[in-house]
Amino acid sequence: MHAGNPVDWQPWDDAALASGRETDTPILLSIGYSACHWCHVMAHECFEDPAIAAAMNRGFVSIKLDREERPDIDRVYQLAHQALIGRGGGWPLTAFLDPQDLSPFYIGTYFPPAPRHGLPGFADVLQGVRNHFDVHRDALREQAGQLREWMQRMENPASDAVPEAVPVVRTALQRVAARADPEWGGTRGAPKFPRATELEWLLDVAFEPLSPRERGTGEGTEPSNPHPAPRAKDDAPLSRPVSRRENGRAVAHLTLATMAARGLQDHLGGGFFRYSVDANWTIPHFEKMLYDNAQLLPAYARLAADGNADAGLRVSASDAARGICNWLARDMTAPDGAFYSALGADSEGGEGCFYLWTREQVQKALPAEMDALAEHVFGMEGPANFEGMAWHLLRDVPLTEVARRLGRAVGEIESGYEAARSTLFAARESREHPTRDDKILTAWNALAISGLARTARILEDARCADMASRALAALRESVWIDGELFANAAEPGQRIPGFLDDHAFLLDALLETIQLAFDPRHLDWAIALADALLDKFADADGGFWFSTARHATPLGRGRGWSDDSLPNGNATAVRSLLRLGHLAGDTRYLDAAEHALRAASGALQRYPDACAALLRALQEFERPRLQVVVRFPDTHRDGWRTALRAALRGAGIVPGGDPVDAFLIPAGAAALPGLLSERTSRDAEGTAYVCAGLACQTPVPSPGDLSGAILAAREG
Repeated sequence: MHAGNPVDWQPWDDAALASGRETDTPILLSIGYSACHWCHVMAHECFEDPAIAAAMNRGFVSIKLDREERPDIDRVYQLAHQALIGRGGGWPLTAFLDPQDLSPFYIGTYFPPAPRHGLPGFADVLQGVRNHFDVHRDALREQAGQLREWMQRMENPASDAVPEAVPVVRTALQRVAARADPEWGGTRGAPKFPRATELEWLLDVAFEPLSPRERGTGEGTEPSNPHPAPRAKDDAPLSRPVSRRENGRAVAHLTLATMAARGLQDHLGGGFFRYSVDANWTIPHFEKMLYDNAQLLPAYARLAADGNADAGLRVSASDAARGICNWLARDMTAPDGAFYSALGADSEGGEGCFYLWTREQVQKALPAEMDALAEHVFGMEGPANFEGMAWHLLRDVPLTEVARRLGRAVGEIESGYEAARSTLFAARESREHPTRDDKILTAWNALAISGLARTARILEDARCADMASRALAALRESVWIDGELFANAAEPGQRIPGFLDDHAFLLDALLETIQLAFDPRHLDWAIALADALLDKFADADGGFWFSTARHATPLGRGRGWSDDSLPNGNATAVRSLLRLGHLAGDTRYLDAAEHALRAASGALQRYPDACAALLRALQEFERPRLQVVVRFPDTHRDGWRTALRAALRGAGIVPGGDPVDAFLIPAGAAALPGLLSERTSRDAEGTAYVCAGLACQTPVPSPGDLSGAILAAREG
């Protein structure tokens, strides 16, 4: 994208860094990504300007970095922005670095070419920064030392004990409820982000059994608070103290419902945009990211399968999940089955124009008899919602209400809506499409594989299972090279060693995919990844570094606990190690998970509401997930599969939704690791082993006996 700029861009590599160091020339580091709208704006306004480019070439070593390829470097300088500016950063991130130690001495985000909207012009910034660097080196070095000390203090001290889940979860729920928007869901104000990890945690809390301690002491009841959780429109007001399960359900359901109904979802082509620029989910930032949709997919599948939810909400959630799968299959799948990274926001006409409609465009695309229906169904009956000129389509008026308004039968409106949607989609396909970032990233693909595998189990969807299996096979061929995991699928010279997220997310994806159809190679791969986690990333004080020494991350490798747009890598590692440790009976994995939770105790005590993935890990440590391992002769495969699903459903468990693992392993599978080698098929029909952590039920000799064992383990 920047190859045609008059700027002499360099990659982040040894040669560019050495050039800056040897000539003592400050480094101008510009971090962006393909789908970033304001990155494109700054590129056009500044980096294509000959005078600005000449100043950059004259005074700096200019490095262009894709934050999705080097998330470790991006994390470091985003944290530095927070320290130096006092608020979070974003993209584009513009950092000026001392070439000797790579410490930032001036940092910002987007700069216009000339002063505008309270921002300094980039030409003036270049001149001022270079002058400051030349004149005030001693002061800059002192600032660099202070910055390093601040970043070290960001690490929370470890504790001798893992904190108890009940008080930590209670605090987190109270804070989430306090900041929740009672009308639109999500967090109050704008911009609004999906926060998929938090939603999944809330769904976990909503349906998990109370612990024995909670059942005995009343700990599961929330005291009333001045910021009650929002509730979906179909929920009756609560006249008593809200249990944490009801509290989480209300927050999650309202947010998922409003995101699906309004402008965050693409109602014609499926999939969700990155975030909403307003407080009511009307107008999004129009890029679509693989990682958002990968995480939202199983959340909507869980809601679609929730028998306690309103029927209309379940239908809406099912449509949202199906739309994500359609989008992945149509727009994001590479020929080998792996997934591309993102669709940009910009196309012909500017940001979002691919998705916007004028009334004239709708009337031209649809038959005249559909005009009134489309107006009401897609929220076009009022003023244009995008800058007063066009509409971004919404779907928050139920079809039953549209039928009432138009005096027509509901069935007629439903069929008319589907016809209008498919017709408008076909018309939109003729437009110039947004650009697609065709990078294949391991971590993001792993999130998609995990989400698809879980959705396949939740909704019994064979297409999702096939998509997950194909993508996993593609990763095995492209990023798992001679026993080493890489962060991207690329030619040998462009491969980047895998980060913590790549290993942790892929380990999770393997544990999910193995439950669709057991493959001993995938189990071996999972063990190899777990071993790599311990060998390459483990911190002696507990937890895992984000990068390895091989990455040469500036200012330190980093070991965080909170979520951002992705689930926290440490938390995902802990959950996966707990699962694999109990499955294989390997205490190394269990001990590493416990050590990490001790190291995370400070974060869990201070800001648990920012650590949803870590809370999920903590809850699974305290109350280990149910694991069912079935060994069977091939002739009894279908009987066990049917009985297992019925037994789980009978115990109120949604396979793939609730934290439960179920592995169907043929009796002929040999050379299984550790504890699995002892779990053999002992009876004519096969044998099931039902455990929760280290507590196991008596082995089950037939499919008909499985239900009782699962119920006993669930209630234990």
